[in-house]
Amino acid sequence: MVSKKRNGRHKHNGKLMPFEEGVKKRYTRAASSKEKSLCCPVSYDPKYLGVIPREILEKDYGCGDPTPYVRKGDVVLDLGSGAGKTCYIASQIVGPKGKVIGVDFNLAMLALAQKYQKEVGASVGWHNVEFRWGRIQDLKTNLADESVDVILSNCVLNLVRPEDKKKLFQEMHRLLKKGGRVAISDIVSNEPVPRVLQRDPRLWSGCISGAFQEKALLQTFEEAGFYGIKIEKRDERPWRMIRGIEFRSVTVTAYKGKEGPCWERHQTVIYKGPWKQVEDDDHHLLRRGIPTAVCDKTFQIFSKEPYRGDLVLIQPRKEISLSKARPFDCRRNPEREQCC
Repeated sequence: MVSKKRNGRHKHNGKLMPFEEGVKKRYTRAASSKEKSLCCPVSYDPKYLGVIPREILEKDYGCGDPTPYVRKGDVVLDLGSGAGKTCYIASQIVGPKGKVIGVDFNLAMLALAQKYQKEVGASVGWHNVEFRWGRIQDLKTNLADESVDVILSNCVLNLVRPEDKKKLFQEMHRLLKKGGRVAISDIVSNEPVPRVLQRDPRLWSGCISGAFQEKALLQTFEEAGFYGIKIEKRDERPWRMIRGIEFRSVTVTAYKGKEGPCWERHQTVIYKGPWKQVEDDDHHLLRRGIPTAVCDKTFQIFSKEPYRGDLVLIQPRKEISLSKARPFDCRRNPEREQCC
């Protein structure tokens, strides 16, 4: 077995890192006894809470509510599912034709979630929730590529060690279907967290010292290939302040599906405003009121969330099939004189 020491910490193949051990111990205790200071208070839609046992409600530790971004019939993956509250809410939203998978590496939390699985399913009227053990940054043995419609996470990304965070975002991108989305609630900081705080195991397990700097979180989504990244909710007041650094809750959504070839089918978009011009994640520059040529892939993306409603979408007078379409150079981003 290989052991490496880095920055005063040991990395052991197959074993937990010291701060992972701290997270495991703290959440194991929190599964048996409620810990009020573990994360910040969150309000959920009360219509989904009546079927969820009190023990789960009391031992749920999150910083936001990503469930409003779940849709009927979705296959949902909840990363760091804990006591299962988010999964049981999502179960009610997706309905009997949907599916919810919760993944957590803490066995005590998994046991708590599974304890009421049959009871909640009977109350809801269907059994569409399953819980699996696993690290959220490495799910290749648990889940297939492009098998999930929406990925949720509630105050868990900050618990992943820094060197695995990039891998975590790659995993999320791998698992999502084309057109799929993520809805992540997490704690972010307004400044980079210094190493001295990162080395504090209690601050780490308390969702503090592993927090992304806010702009770095959005950039990591970009680097992983997501588009349409949006801050849906940002707490005005910090949850905690430590050494002058503000730690607050945010909820971010992002989408997968900008990969693939660009074909010219004479489609046009017009940005409605109110900004004079905007630029998307593929560097298309859209000027208010100006008809702009786009490829078929971009046209299809703009016809859906989160862009739908911001643009006028204009099809050509004569449709061009994909089999007859020519390659389109999206770097040009030309103004289109008229619809062909």
